[in-house]
Amino acid sequence: MIKKHKQHLIHIGLFLLTIITTTLAGAEWMYSKYVLWVDEDLLMTWDEFIGGFQFSIPFLLILTFHEFGHYFTARHHNIRVTLPYYIPMWLGFILSPSFGTMGAFIRIKDHIYSLKHYFDVGISGPLAGFVIAIGVIWYGFANLPEPEYIYQVHPEYEQYGLDYADHVYDNDSTASFRFGSNAIFWFFEEYVADPARMPHDNEIIHYPLLLAGYLALFFTALNLLPIGQLDGGHILFGLIGARRHEKVSKVLFSIFLFYAGLGLISIQDMADVGLESSLHFLILIGAYLYFLFICSASMFKSRQDRWMFAAIMFSAQFIVHYLFQWEGYSGWLLFGLLLGRFMGIVHPPVLDNTPLSVERKLLGWVALIIFILCFSPQPFILDIPELITE
Repeated sequence: MIKKHKQHLIHIGLFLLTIITTTLAGAEWMYSKYVLWVDEDLLMTWDEFIGGFQFSIPFLLILTFHEFGHYFTARHHNIRVTLPYYIPMWLGFILSPSFGTMGAFIRIKDHIYSLKHYFDVGISGPLAGFVIAIGVIWYGFANLPEPEYIYQVHPEYEQYGLDYADHVYDNDSTASFRFGSNAIFWFFEEYVADPARMPHDNEIIHYPLLLAGYLALFFTALNLLPIGQLDGGHILFGLIGARRHEKVSKVLFSIFLFYAGLGLISIQDMADVGLESSLHFLILIGAYLYFLFICSASMFKSRQDRWMFAAIMFSAQFIVHYLFQWEGYSGWLLFGLLLGRFMGIVHPPVLDNTPLSVERKLLGWVALIIFILCFSPQPFILDIPELITE
């Protein structure tokens, strides 16, 4: 009994700490202020910290519905499972805005022997979180503040008036951060939001409900990737069965990794013909090949097959970029490493392979459609101006 109480204290403590870190993160994004800052003008006030709850409450509400969707479904099927473990993360000590958390997870204590149970537990979390996220996003776009709200974040914009974007973002020396596009945000921007109140793309990060909603869609898309043991992997496993799932999962992971690394290393990297440039180019290739080798750990048992995969993947990326100048999104590479090396691409087998009911199959395809609507090929875009030297 004492051990159980201690475990509950851990869950409660992590949750409370995550409330604090997400509130700090929300205030950082909303006001561009920090707790650890020597400049008094950029030091976060208590009122600004309280304002951060406008982000942390809706964001954690979505996250909590997601995790308890898994939890209650597992309990419904008599599967032993822990309460959610929230993961606080705050980067204020390096003076960099963060999201305040790396999410949450539940730990399943039993083996799952049924295809239906895997499907139910996998799909319940993303669907529950998605419903709440849509409500947050709808309310956020339908109740946008007056456009002058941005002056609270950037007082220096007021001198330009509401045409500040023409003065601020046309400056090639200004770095900027913005969200990528997805189908759901596009719909709400076009058909729900008041056009006169819509913020500039680079300023959406300062609107707490939109920030919480976008991050919720981002994490929903990650969870619904139909690969391996992600929630989307469980769903696809239930829809197409074990034999086809392994092949499809490997193909989808290869496409994902191909896009992530497309254009990462190109012929321009050895534009100079000097020895130093050539050595640098070879080192880059060697390091990237080893990265791809590690990413394929759960796909192939043979080291030879992994090196072959790495060589083919790199060659394909290099050639396609050279011929068409297409570029992917290198930010996905870290997630590719987590999937391929740690989480696994192949779904564990089950003893009961009874096919899903028609209702479950329809729900599974709806979940995969939701993944498409939430997914952004480039979710976070950092525009850094090139340094011009004479």
